Formats: sequence, C-alpha cells, structure tokens
Amino acid sequence: MSSKELKDFTEKLSRGLEIAEKRMLEEKALRGQDVIVCDANNRIRRIPASQVIANNPQFK
Repeated sequence: MSSKELKDFTEKLSRGLEIAEKRMLEEKALRGQDVIVCDANNRIRRIPASQVIANNPQFK
C-alpha cells in the first residue's frame, strides 16, 4: 500500500468512526440513555448522551 493509499484509508476510517459515534450518541439521546466516559482526571463517569452532544460542537 502506497503512502497516499494509506493516508486515504486512514482518513476514510476516521470519518467513518466519527459518523458511527454521532449516530450512536443521537440514538442514545433519543432514548434518554447515558454514555460512559473518562474525564481529564481519568475518572469514569456516566453522563446523558444529550449532554455529550450539547457540549461538543463536532456533533452538531
């Protein structure tokens, strides 16, 4: 695999993962479900999916 092909592949993979994450959050938010996240202090927290969407402009 050439360098360009590898770059294209990783870009497509990253984009696909972003789309999948957004869809998962939207579905969980519609159902009123929480997601499990790790905060900056490495503490595991449970927060509403709607809050994750509201706090991250990349998901809007």
